[in-house]
Amino acid sequence: MKFGQVADPSKIDFTLPKDHPQTKFILNQNKKGLNNISIGCAKWNKTDLKGFYPKGTKDELTYYATQFNSIELNATFYGMPTAEQVQTWKEKTPKDFKFFPKITNTVSHFRRLLNVTDVVTQFASAVLNFDKKLGMVFLQLHDNFKPKDYERLEKFVQDWPKEVPLAIELRNTEWFTDEEVFNTVCELFEMNNITNIIVDTAGRRDMLHMRLTTPNAFVRYVGANAESDYARLDDWLERIKVWKKEGLQNLYFFVHQNVEKASPLLSAYFIENVNKEFGTDIHIPTMASEQPTLF
Repeated sequence: MKFGQVADPSKIDFTLPKDHPQTKFILNQNKKGLNNISIGCAKWNKTDLKGFYPKGTKDELTYYATQFNSIELNATFYGMPTAEQVQTWKEKTPKDFKFFPKITNTVSHFRRLLNVTDVVTQFASAVLNFDKKLGMVFLQLHDNFKPKDYERLEKFVQDWPKEVPLAIELRNTEWFTDEEVFNTVCELFEMNNITNIIVDTAGRRDMLHMRLTTPNAFVRYVGANAESDYARLDDWLERIKVWKKEGLQNLYFFVHQNVEKASPLLSAYFIENVNKEFGTDIHIPTMASEQPTLF
């Protein structure tokens, strides 16, 4: 993941900002407690996750799902999934596994949210075949999708099929630098039960807005392939502890790296500490063994 990459991470202040005041209010609305923690990578591709798969691994997703409880499914961004493909992915994973598919780029980048009813219907119909394994769909807007296009976003959100949980990632800096604009879009998300994605990446600290719009935290964490990556995860754990006390319902945390092969290592470190802190029993992924595999 090259978005937000910097030449020298040591020059970046990685301190997590304070929460937006509205975050605590949103979390306090949830009285059910912490329901689910999903931690995963962005890909299951063997080429990207070098050293993760045992020799002889024939089916990457099947093996990946023995190590992680979720996946940020970027494959659906590049091509419209079919019901048959979704069913295949679903059948390769354990019953508690969760998929978080990204909405196809036809919607976000080519049509830019204009005249997308047909594509959204097709996409939603396909991913609903994940059934209970559907975690949350997410929309990643183009860097150059700006507040001047707010009406498109508003219509998209209002028309979105409510039976499909949705998170949205805003990328253009203008969404965050104008407080009135940011408040307006966050209120739109709140009213329509849309989760506001938080991105932690070195070159775009503005995307650490720390404003939750539902009791769900959807965090896309991008390591810099530096020693600071682990300390940053420690800081995230501390923040999540606060959110849990305030009413966090679901945590969706996806680990990226500029060099993705390190993602499983970072994930394992984070999962181990999450288990210690919250008393969970999430499987801690391991790197490849030389033993043969049946997958």
